[in-house]
Amino acid sequence: MKRTDELPAPAVTKSETEWQAQLSPDEYAVLRKAGTERAFTGEYTDNHNVGVYRCRACGSELFRSETKFDSHCGWPSFFTPLAGEAVIERTDRAMGMKRTEVLCANCHSHLGHVFAGEGYDTPTDQRYCINSISLTFDEE
Repeated sequence: MKRTDELPAPAVTKSETEWQAQLSPDEYAVLRKAGTERAFTGEYTDNHNVGVYRCRACGSELFRSETKFDSHCGWPSFFTPLAGEAVIERTDRAMGMKRTEVLCANCHSHLGHVFAGEGYDTPTDQRYCINSISLTFDEE
């Protein structure tokens, strides 16, 4: 993962009109406008199948099912991204708090946030809290 507050240019670039044509209104609101889907409503929250999670906007591989865990927070949770460079982490000060936003490194779409030090029994003690609507899933 890349930790930065200055974003490098994305590999995939599209105009807002192109993103709106490609994505549903709900997908666009989360992926391109940093929205959040309601807790416990996403299609992958309780998915326990083996496979790869990809960015819904550009198809980049982001997370593997082996790193997904049940955090009971209402969104899919992972303890690490697929490859270290699959996501970008940056400071998010929206909503009156300081959090770490997670973006797709390939297209800069908003995925969710990462939290650390919550005490989960995972190898990294991190929780990548990712919106289901930001993902697609390829079952193996």
